[in-house]
Amino acid sequence: MATVTFLGHACFEIRSGGTTLIVDPFLSGNPKAEAKPADIKADYVLVTHGHGDHWGDTEEIARTNDATVIGCYELASYAGAKGLKTHALHIGGGHDFPFGRVQMTSALHGTGADAAAQVYTGTAGGFLITVGGKTIYHAGDTALTYDMKLLGDFHKVDLALLPIGDNFTMGIADAVRAVGFIKPRTVVPMHYGTFEIIDVDPEEFAAEVRKQTTSIPAVLHVGDSLEI
Repeated sequence: MATVTFLGHACFEIRSGGTTLIVDPFLSGNPKAEAKPADIKADYVLVTHGHGDHWGDTEEIARTNDATVIGCYELASYAGAKGLKTHALHIGGGHDFPFGRVQMTSALHGTGADAAAQVYTGTAGGFLITVGGKTIYHAGDTALTYDMKLLGDFHKVDLALLPIGDNFTMGIADAVRAVGFIKPRTVVPMHYGTFEIIDVDPEEFAAEVRKQTTSIPAVLHVGDSLEI
């Protein structure tokens, strides 16, 4: 069993068996976030890519908690240069951790860089996280891709966390198509409403998921949790 809490934008806390993971901890500067970096207690920080609304407060949270940063090789190297503990992955690769397993998945998106230092932070991706006997897919920022069908064909995904905000990622229609490919038991929309340009209605997404797929949609407000 795992408890998943939505902290805003694409940030989720995952707790299971005494271990806490946080994914894409964009809290400072997020107008919809309620938690502060100082509130976060985490053993691992998973970062899908280096854009500021995903890297976010990684450095502060990892340093305060002596947490391990998990991300693609270039992003992990960037974190390591800041003195943080890291574990580097890359697309398609996975690793067994004490809490379970993390595999990095493909995402069709750009990446980020430290503008001052001119450091490239590598390829954008997503994560297939196995924890507490459950499998969670955090898609990161991505367009709809046919690779998502492979996830549904070869994995039993208990929970999918999918962007729906359009403009920078999939919009609602493509995100519903992604649900059809992945076939998760439950799907939670993310990466919407934080800024005006990605302000879409998650209930429209939920209604279309119910209409077009067999998955169960769950629209979480900031601070809401679900158990899987």
